[in-house]
Amino acid sequence: MKSFVRISALLWANILVAYAVFVLQNYLTDVWKLSFTHAAGIINIYGGVSFVLPVFFLILVDAFVGHFQMLVFSSVAYSLGIGFISMSTPTVLGNSCKLYEPKCIDHTKKVLFYTGLAFLAVGVAGHLVSVQPFLKEQKDKPDEKLGSGSTYQTAAFIVVVLVPVVGVFALPYIKPWSIRFGIPAICTVVTTLLFLTGSCKYKKAKPQGSPLTNVCRVFVAAACKTCEPIPLDADKLYKKDGRELQRFYSTRVLRFLEKAAVMIPGESKEQQEKNRWRLCSIEEVEEAKITVRMVPMWLTFIICGIVSSFGNTYFVEQAKKMNRKIGKWNVPIQIFLMLFNLSKSFFKCYYDKMADRFLPGFKKYAPPTGIAMAMIFSIMCCITAARIEMRRLDVITRHNLLDKPDENIPMSVYWLLFQFFLLAGLDSFFEKSVSEFFKDQAPQSMTNYLEIFSKGVSGLGFMCNVLSVHVVGKISEKGGKPNWFQHTLNRSRLDRYYWVLAGLSAVNLVVYILVAFSYRYKKLEPNNGERTDAEASVLAKSSGPNAGSEYCCCCG
Repeated sequence: MKSFVRISALLWANILVAYAVFVLQNYLTDVWKLSFTHAAGIINIYGGVSFVLPVFFLILVDAFVGHFQMLVFSSVAYSLGIGFISMSTPTVLGNSCKLYEPKCIDHTKKVLFYTGLAFLAVGVAGHLVSVQPFLKEQKDKPDEKLGSGSTYQTAAFIVVVLVPVVGVFALPYIKPWSIRFGIPAICTVVTTLLFLTGSCKYKKAKPQGSPLTNVCRVFVAAACKTCEPIPLDADKLYKKDGRELQRFYSTRVLRFLEKAAVMIPGESKEQQEKNRWRLCSIEEVEEAKITVRMVPMWLTFIICGIVSSFGNTYFVEQAKKMNRKIGKWNVPIQIFLMLFNLSKSFFKCYYDKMADRFLPGFKKYAPPTGIAMAMIFSIMCCITAARIEMRRLDVITRHNLLDKPDENIPMSVYWLLFQFFLLAGLDSFFEKSVSEFFKDQAPQSMTNYLEIFSKGVSGLGFMCNVLSVHVVGKISEKGGKPNWFQHTLNRSRLDRYYWVLAGLSAVNLVVYILVAFSYRYKKLEPNNGERTDAEASVLAKSSGPNAGSEYCCCCG
């Protein structure tokens, strides 16, 4: 069996897990009887950690362990995570109480659940870092043709069609939560063992060191030379191998970092080169500058992360008791995850076409414009969600369902399609634009890191959602008024929270525009941004915490 199939099998199981975890909000509110904000907080912390951990894992991979070891570690963590969550359900591990009620969730069950969620976050993060690079490593093997012929078509069919169909039309109809979580757990164990059977056949690249170390070296070297003056003649700064300076020496900001490349008089060049933490090349200084200059832009991504966190928390909670019937068929909630991923594919397919049509001759401005579009989608998503929630509350009030959270609401769930569609626009434009931006503007050695950093900042937004709910709730109850976030969604005013986020997103867009206009863009090199390894990317995109069918069927 080819290495490609073994690695892609990991993704098949990951997608199945994603569809099982998508309704974790319902499990926590229905079985544990948590408030909807408490349940959403747990899920958002998990999602945020899944995006933040890759920053540290990427350093670990590049400096010490390599992608194969990271995949082994994360795949085992993935299996343990969903396995522990399955075992944390009331009917498993010999508990005398077999009901899906809070009284059957003892301390051991809670420890298993939270431990499983932590392991699952580690597994997701490790796969996010290593699946795509490891696939590319196997492509370079002489006897391995990644994604060629029927092998790639079959794998793509399973990722795009078969597994999501199982996740949408099979798993939801399994009533016991232990089995609903247990089936993906078994699949992850099987695919992990399948992956390990090829251990002796994989091509394993050795760690080459982390370019982030160079950034740290620049700050240390500059700090050690605080009293050294910056030479007026740029040629006196240290360069690697006598390279031409013009290509790198392009910025005149953050000049104090240039002290890291200052040669100390009285010491030989050979002696100074031996201490890499006291002398850096001007090329390394420029890479550090690029990283620092992107910090203001990264900070504007936090609000996008807050809005992105709605998809598998508040939106799922809204959908839970709404009318999901089409004729006599009660459509599973997981259908929204499938439609969400299809919508993301639609937006990603036409990103390049829209850039070519509306920004001809200004290719370098396409990614920042795309990020601005993502923020506009964020505003529209919040406004739409607020209006639909107001409509839902109006229906609840007219039918006297405020204190009946377990009663079905006579309002079609398909009203939520609008906000899911706009959320897909936010996520797809953000992911695509950020990836293109760093490909164009960052040094090749730093591209992966800066993209992972952006996802990490978005992950901070997931966790900031917990803080924002707490702060907004405390402010809302001033003057003796009821808190906007009650135990149940029916008694809460989630629509007002959506309006607050719409306002914050609008302010965030203005701040981003100011930052984007002040950013100094470099000229694109010929053929910069050409796509390679598309087939590996199609599969690897399915390894995130919201993994699903992200296959672009309309790209030519």
